[in-house]
Amino acid sequence: MRCYMILFSLLMNLTGFAKEIIVCESCTLKDLKTAISTAAPGDSIILKKGTYEAVDINLTQPISISSREGAILDGRHQSYIFKILSEDIRISGLTFVNSGRSYTKDYAAIYAYRAHNFSITHNTIINPFFGILLEKSDSGKVVGNTIYGESVREDDSGNGIHLWHCSHMEILNNDISKLRDGIYLEFVSDSHIGDNHSHNNVRYGLHFMFSNHDRYTNNIFERNGAGVAVMFSKYILMSENKFVNNWGTTSYGLLLKEIYDADVENNKFRENTIGIFVEGSTRINYTGNDYLNNGWAIKVSGGCYQNIFEKNNFIGNSFDISYNGKINDNRFNKNYWSSYSGYDMDKNGVGDVPYRPVKLFSYVVNRTPESLVLLRSLFIDIVNYSEKVSPIFTPDNLIDQEPQMNEVR
Repeated sequence: MRCYMILFSLLMNLTGFAKEIIVCESCTLKDLKTAISTAAPGDSIILKKGTYEAVDINLTQPISISSREGAILDGRHQSYIFKILSEDIRISGLTFVNSGRSYTKDYAAIYAYRAHNFSITHNTIINPFFGILLEKSDSGKVVGNTIYGESVREDDSGNGIHLWHCSHMEILNNDISKLRDGIYLEFVSDSHIGDNHSHNNVRYGLHFMFSNHDRYTNNIFERNGAGVAVMFSKYILMSENKFVNNWGTTSYGLLLKEIYDADVENNKFRENTIGIFVEGSTRINYTGNDYLNNGWAIKVSGGCYQNIFEKNNFIGNSFDISYNGKINDNRFNKNYWSSYSGYDMDKNGVGDVPYRPVKLFSYVVNRTPESLVLLRSLFIDIVNYSEKVSPIFTPDNLIDQEPQMNEVR
């Protein structure tokens, strides 16, 4: 009975007597730091409309800081604005400007270290070095924020949302643009990145490494320097994303490097230099994806084994599949190829003639990029046909035995 009374007392202290602290120019409390110093665990600080100086503010106890009127926190170009250093902290509805910039410190508008069960929601962060930087934290939510900068060079900019050594995170419905990487994750596990729009960033829309058991769903990665890079990770689900207009001499929609036991399903790759560039990746299921009007739909480099490409649509790409060697240990089955010219005599929706998606010319272009100017010539059509009849340079077992006559739905 005594234990229940103690628990009830603690809950009352945290919730029953939590108070709202109003801060504004005409209020008793005009300064944010003073309001934080007077707050007790569980209190809510509400900022009225106005601009507040906010330089290196440490949040060390469970509190909520919010604004319904668009309060602006000004970091005076000096350092961090907020540091989340406790559990159960809520930050919502604020606008952050003028956080510090440095070549030796990763200054951020919002920084969290060893934080637990926190939320950063519906804020606007303007031209930061790093927007939101989370380290060694877990069970946090970063939802509905808008983060944008003016970056034009990698060496002079940070990332929009950056996670390092975190777990059980939710990064949802954020809009990030014109930074180095829109979203960056390293050593992040059991997390969900969903419904974000990451666009016009200098390097990657999403960049993650050494991060296992994560889900990436319903994101849009558009007009970034090099699309999305996924490296040295396993047990990944990438589903229902859109990779759009990532163009450049070294650009792609999605880079997979040393990825194992993953699923890439129901995504759209449209108008990228390369839809997917894959290297050293094994046991990945590519299912239900649309590859539309890319330069290369899929470019496969060495060390890729036991992958399955099934029920995808390849439509209007200059090259559907590109290999850099003759060895193939991957399976292509039941895909739709817009360049397939076979027939379907029994009208069952499956082509009667197997399809070879790797053209000899793609093999040539891999070794001599300048030859790309010959892409639409009659000579190249003849070369591709001769290789199709008698494969010498391309993998002879890379065949879709059941090419679909109609787009896969």
